[in-house]
Amino acid sequence: MTIDGIWSYAPGSGCAEGQDLTGYAVVTADGTLGHVEREAGPHGMRHLVVDTGVWLFGRSAVVPVGVVTGIDHAGRKVSLACTGDEVKEAPRFRTDSETRDPAYLTTVGDHYRRLTPRGTTSA
Repeated sequence: MTIDGIWSYAPGSGCAEGQDLTGYAVVTADGTLGHVEREAGPHGMRHLVVDTGVWLFGRSAVVPVGVVTGIDHAGRKVSLACTGDEVKEAPRFRTDSETRDPAYLTTVGDHYRRLTPRGTTSA
C-alpha cells in the first residue's frame, strides 16, 4: 500500500484532534492485533505504539498514523490498512527511546510505504 503522508491521519479516517486513543482495540485486515498503548508525534512523525499482547510474543509495535483507515470512537476501535504479518515484519521496536529517534522512525515509515495496496499486485 502506498501511503502519502505516512505520518498524518488520512482525511476521513475519523481522527478527532485531541481524542485519546489509548486502550482502543487495533484491528488489521486479518484480525485483532492488540490495543493502542499510546500515540506520539516527535519530529512531526505521528505514530501509534501498539501493545500486541501475546500475539507477537508480547512485544509492542510502532505504526505510523497514515496506515489508519478508520477510527470508531463509539466502538473504541482503530482499523489499519495492513495485515498483522505486515506489522510483524516492520522494524522491531525495543525501547521507548526509539519512538523519538528520527532514524528509527524513518525506517518504520519506509517499511509501511513499501506495502502493496489491497487488490493489486507488486510491479
